[in-house]
Amino acid sequence: MEIHQTSAKATKAFEHIAITKVEKVLYTGKTHTTGGRDGASKSSDGKLDIKLSSPGSSGSGTNPEQLFAAGWSACFLGAIRFAANKYSVKLTGNETVDAEVDLCNSEGGYFLQARLDVTIPGVSPEVASTLVNEAHQTCPYSKATRGNINVVINVVNNF
Repeated sequence: MEIHQTSAKATKAFEHIAITKVEKVLYTGKTHTTGGRDGASKSSDGKLDIKLSSPGSSGSGTNPEQLFAAGWSACFLGAIRFAANKYSVKLTGNETVDAEVDLCNSEGGYFLQARLDVTIPGVSPEVASTLVNEAHQTCPYSKATRGNINVVINVVNNF
C-alpha cells in the first residue's frame, strides 16, 4: 500500500489495488460516521441512522460486529437463493442464517472471526450443503473474508 500526499486538506490517501476487474458498479453504500464505536452512523439516503456503542458497554446503540453479522447473513441468504435458482431447487422461504462475529484480541492486535449457522428447510442435507457451498463461493462478504479471518459455516436443521 502506498501513502500519497494529495493536498493540504487530505494529507494521506490510501491507494487500493483492485484484484478483480470491475465491469459495472451495481450499488454504492455511503455512510458518514462520527465518534467511532461510541458515536453514530447515517447513510447518505437517510435510511440508516443509528447510534453506536462499544460491545459490552451500557450504551444504547449497536456495534460494528452486529452490523457486519447482519450484513453478511442477509447477503448469504441472497447467495443461497441465487444458488437454488441455478440448481432449480425450490425453497420454502423460511431459510435462515444465524451469524456470530467475534471481536478478538491476540498479542495486542484486534481481529474478527465468524460462524454462520444456516438452516434450509425442505431440502435434503446433501442439497443444503451444495447450496451453502455455492453461496459461500458467490457471496461478496464470504469473498471479502476468505483467507482473512477464521470462518465456520454449519448447515443445521434442514427438515
